Amino acid sequence: MSGSGVELTHRAMAMLKAVAAGRAQMSCSCEPDLFVDGFACCDQITAHALAHGGYLRPAVEGGTGRVAAELTEAGRAVLAITVAA
Repeated sequence: MSGSGVELTHRAMAMLKAVAAGRAQMSCSCEPDLFVDGFACCDQITAHALAHGGYLRPAVEGGTGRVAAELTEAGRAVLAITVAA
């Protein structure tokens, strides 16, 4: 399971929760941008870090443009830990 090197702030956790709720899309690029409820996320630096850190990814492998975002195993594990705490 990946998912390291990213500070999981309240904002980062909210972003992961939005992805888990099916409210997020991301661009398929080397610096993937995150969109929540159709709007660009206010903190793209954290969005990039979550993607590069292995917490979220595009739901469509090899997609182009903007596609649904999904949590990785690491992203689901982080949310499960916070719910259990």
